[in-house]
Amino acid sequence: MWKALDIETWIAGRRSDLDRVKGSVSEIIGRVRAEGDDALIDLTKKFDGIDLAEIAVSDEEREAAYDQVDAELVESLVQAEVRISRFHELQRGRDLWLQEMEPGITLGVKTTPLSRVGAYVPGGRAAYPSTALMCTIPAVVAGVGEICCCTPPPINPITLVALDIAGVDEIYRVGGAQAIAAMAIGTETIPGVEKIVGPGNVFVTAAKMLLRDEVEIDFPAGPSEIAVLADSTANPEFIAADILAQAEHDPSAACVLVTTDANLADAVGDEVKRMVEGAERQEIIEKALDHSGYIVAGDLDEAVETVNGIAPEHLSVQVADPLGILTRFRSAGSIFIGPYAAVACGDYASGTNHVLPTAGYARLYSGLDVNHFCRRSTVQVITREGLSAIGDVVETIADAEGLHAHAESVRVRRRG
Repeated sequence: MWKALDIETWIAGRRSDLDRVKGSVSEIIGRVRAEGDDALIDLTKKFDGIDLAEIAVSDEEREAAYDQVDAELVESLVQAEVRISRFHELQRGRDLWLQEMEPGITLGVKTTPLSRVGAYVPGGRAAYPSTALMCTIPAVVAGVGEICCCTPPPINPITLVALDIAGVDEIYRVGGAQAIAAMAIGTETIPGVEKIVGPGNVFVTAAKMLLRDEVEIDFPAGPSEIAVLADSTANPEFIAADILAQAEHDPSAACVLVTTDANLADAVGDEVKRMVEGAERQEIIEKALDHSGYIVAGDLDEAVETVNGIAPEHLSVQVADPLGILTRFRSAGSIFIGPYAAVACGDYASGTNHVLPTAGYARLYSGLDVNHFCRRSTVQVITREGLSAIGDVVETIADAEGLHAHAESVRVRRRG
């Protein structure tokens, strides 16, 4: 269960699951494209065992959900929403900025929120109200016009409450690859969106990847994972607790300890075995631990480079001087510094976003934030004085490229 890992094999295994399901996911997308709502109803019956009377969740269902959720939990969700919103507000830039670069030439950037986006919130094994908040609050802060959400039925009232607290406009009881297809393509009930965000299983992630030509996506966000970088000063009990916290998400979750101390790896393994016994989600944890383990590095430099090669979704840094090496990490979805920065804090209430790239995609993508929900357009304001200043440069380069009409478009203005 707790074993030494070959890092290259481990990384390759994180990607292979997507390739395995692309064929079946393509079939699902084809059905939604051809049959619309009828496909959603049929596929929900097939995969979830539920006969859908209505795809859309009504306002009355939203209101009734509050009566089914403990008041303390509702208040906790409200407090989480405040913290998440506060952090994401810091990411907002100016809607428009302009700067005079030289006399007659003013440049800037105009930021425009997307008109309509879709969020996917997983269900099934557990309710994920935190993901409902994380997927949608950045869109609200960005000023997106319409926000819809798909989540598998039956929808837990906790999820409905969270989506309502976040300010989501539409909620649909559809899950899996068919939900991604519906939001990307559009059906009779679910209008298409400009962008889809949110984590999911390999089928959901594969659907997002296959539909990128039709809709923008955030990034591949599949089964959860954690890398812990630790030295001999780390507390093995803390590390084991973080490992189990990720392992309980999904049988496909993966956890890796990168350490400079072989004795620590053994101690963490002992703690993991102890904690697994009697854990509430023991079966799921044990399956996840089948593809989890540790790597012993020769020194801290090697350990840092190993972590950069993994490009983990979550990176916990538990070494003697974590801030001293923080700038050396090039690829990680979210970084947790020090022994008391439990990854669960970022999952729920510190304010950072827990929707992050997985399977090594942190090398290519950043985690979900306000910028994912905006378009940026450059702006240039050029007067006659400014045109005179750069006209010769523009004409010379345009003529050199053989694009003489480009050059003439400047000359005609300068002559006038």
